Amino acid sequence: MPDFPLLWLFLSIGLMVWMTARWKLDAFFVLLLAALVLGMASGIDPVSLTGALKNGFGETMKKIGLIILLGTVLGVILAETGATLSMAQALLRRIHTRRAPAALSAMGFLVGLPIFCDAGYIILSGLCRSLVTRTGAALPVMAVCLATGLYSVHCLIPPHPGISAAVAETGADLGLVMLAGILVSIPGTLAGYYWAMRQTRLFPTDTAVTESHTNDPTPSLPAPWRAFVPVLLHILLIGMQSLLSLRVPPDAPPALLYHVSTLLGEPVMALLVAIAVALVLLAPRNQPDTVRHWLSDGLRQAGPVLAIVGAGGAFGGVLKLLHPETLIEAALTQGPLGIFLPFLVAVLLKTAQGSSTVAVITTASLITPVLGTLGLGTPWLLTLATLAMGAGSMMVSHANDAFFWVIAHFSPLDSRTLYRIYTPATVIMALVSMGVIWILSLFPVG
Repeated sequence: MPDFPLLWLFLSIGLMVWMTARWKLDAFFVLLLAALVLGMASGIDPVSLTGALKNGFGETMKKIGLIILLGTVLGVILAETGATLSMAQALLRRIHTRRAPAALSAMGFLVGLPIFCDAGYIILSGLCRSLVTRTGAALPVMAVCLATGLYSVHCLIPPHPGISAAVAETGADLGLVMLAGILVSIPGTLAGYYWAMRQTRLFPTDTAVTESHTNDPTPSLPAPWRAFVPVLLHILLIGMQSLLSLRVPPDAPPALLYHVSTLLGEPVMALLVAIAVALVLLAPRNQPDTVRHWLSDGLRQAGPVLAIVGAGGAFGGVLKLLHPETLIEAALTQGPLGIFLPFLVAVLLKTAQGSSTVAVITTASLITPVLGTLGLGTPWLLTLATLAMGAGSMMVSHANDAFFWVIAHFSPLDSRTLYRIYTPATVIMALVSMGVIWILSLFPVG
């Protein structure tokens, strides 16, 4: 096989950007086509190329397919039962109306843990508009507070698809990434909130936009504690298992707590437990058809996400076959980039093609082979490198990002306003999150 030409790698990435930005093609076909072009242009024989595509797709599905699928099902159950609105309203009842923007940021953070950012925004947008009418706050400020809370969690915390795919590619511990991701996403969310609040003077209140939503009927909602338990349960189970695995030697006699945490803290099992608890606490009695509809809807919503993530794995499979690490090392690792390299690559891909998920998947495929050379091979630094990819995937959200238009449509706000307040917020959030990751990298752990 000839030496891997770095030019074909750059051209394949450019092809992805062009097809998504110019022709708006689905990311699954874009990633698959880019992988085929890269493989054929590099001289791989057809049998090996198709084998690499299938192996990459299959390995990714084996690692995180069930996690993404079950996470989506849990999100659908919480949305359909009104659990997300119940959590939001419980939070608002405990916060003064003057602090409504802070409540929206916190609400986005909590609701975003199990639900994709675009679905979370659609669910909570009516509540956001109602708060604007009740409090007299500026709609753009309130919308961005909600959006940034959702966005930070979406980019940094599993089981969201992009960061989960990066975990599968890098081999990082999913529980550690989840715990560290929560730690990193809090300052990112706060940065988005404070940026939005500083723009208050630029946006006068426009109650006319929201008056039609003031008298919307409030559906019957489950008790807040019922809503919170499934959201927090799987995080606690996975986090406990990861923490115990760090403290208990592999050859030590396992105690009962270690046995139980190992079983229930495995990510797939933790999500299954959370789904079962959600159905027990939230599902209507004697309505099996409704429950079956929720489960089927979750599977349908997970399908396109799984396809994109699997195609990203296929692209990574072709890259592994080509062994590009030596040329990438020569081209990109000269100088003290270290933990910043995964961040910078993700920033370039996110800004160019719009999808945070695609940006993280592609970055993980490119950077994983050189993590050892960058000095990021320990479990702790591998965790932080994975999070650096997620932080980079926040920056920059603009017109080629689907979430940008979800905010615009369901707020409603014009794109010019979002460019003034939301797009800069994503830059600040990414930089703050990366700054926290860099600080954490200075402390040796493990």
